[in-house]
Amino acid sequence: MSAGSRLMRAVRVTEFGAPSVLRLRADVAVPQPGNRQVLIRVHACGVNPVETYIRAGTYARKPPLPYTPGTDIAGVVETVGEGVTTVKAGDRVFTTATESGGYAEYAVAADQCVHKLPDALHFSQGAAMGVPYFTAYRALVHKARAKAGETVLIHGASGGVGVAACQLSRALGLKVLGTAGTPEGLKLALSNGAHLAFNHREEGYTDRIMEATQGGGIDVIVEMLSNVNLSADLQMLALGGRVMIVGCRGSVEINPRDTMAKESSIMGVALFFATPEENEECAALLYAGMEAGWLRPVVGSQYPLAEAAQAHHDIIQCAGAAGKTVLIM
Repeated sequence: MSAGSRLMRAVRVTEFGAPSVLRLRADVAVPQPGNRQVLIRVHACGVNPVETYIRAGTYARKPPLPYTPGTDIAGVVETVGEGVTTVKAGDRVFTTATESGGYAEYAVAADQCVHKLPDALHFSQGAAMGVPYFTAYRALVHKARAKAGETVLIHGASGGVGVAACQLSRALGLKVLGTAGTPEGLKLALSNGAHLAFNHREEGYTDRIMEATQGGGIDVIVEMLSNVNLSADLQMLALGGRVMIVGCRGSVEINPRDTMAKESSIMGVALFFATPEENEECAALLYAGMEAGWLRPVVGSQYPLAEAAQAHHDIIQCAGAAGKTVLIM
């Protein structure tokens, strides 16, 4: 990708490691869009937990160094490359991926990853759309094949993916149970689609979840911290239940007999493998939700671009999630 003559501020990573490796530079060339690419003036960029794993060098896929993190940007189209017909200069947009990195004042994205942002949503909300909502939809629809009338447990319902999963599950006609670790998180889950919410820091909360199902169990669990919860998840499932692994921060021991007892299944969810057709399907439903008003991204902590390292620290170390963490340009 050729560099333009203009310079911008951007966070650059030159080595893998602690949050301190995120360094703000003011001498980064503004990228130029190639064929089927869009240059966006970034107003906000979401921060996802996976970006902390990549930065630390512990994720399976490592970008070549140096790089700029960030996939979920929201802003205004500056210019478009050849062959782009879906958006034009001046359009408000959000993305599900970038080519050049979103922790920057400008970013280039492939046109298939750029989606229009309705005027009813501000840019911080747009930055909370990409990975959380597309991941939640992939987990619920493409992988779990959840059906109206089934019961879903959003195990970690107050973070970015959790809030998205609550809203989508309610819209899809599911009975929605959610967990969170703080009173604020419980209120957030309930106000975004959960019928019932449980504090996963309290002793015996899984028993109360089972009581809420009259002992029948959960059909689908969307799991944000599988290295802690997976064994308990398997015991809460209904016959034929499915656990969707969205988040994991380490290894876990399970008894495979728990899967045999319910003929249950465990499936990993990775947005990276979604096909263009699957993403188009998801985008159509999400846009309808934005227009209808039931899709309302919840923004949590906001940081200036210069505090990206603090955002990376806090998103992992915080006592309890409360919406999507966002960087403001």
